[in-house]
Amino acid sequence: MSAQEPAAAVAKRSEERPPSMRDLLASCAAADAVSTPPKAPGVDADSEDEAERDAA
Repeated sequence: MSAQEPAAAVAKRSEERPPSMRDLLASCAAADAVSTPPKAPGVDADSEDEAERDAA
């Protein structure tokens, strides 16, 4: 949004066209970031991968 453009114009423009691929990917990344719990302390990624392989 530019300094000269009112917020209502930006909202109207976004309703007229579908979201861009960049916007979709950003939304997915944000959703993943807030929905994925943090890793437990002391657990590294290698040991998790081995545990998943052993379970399969």
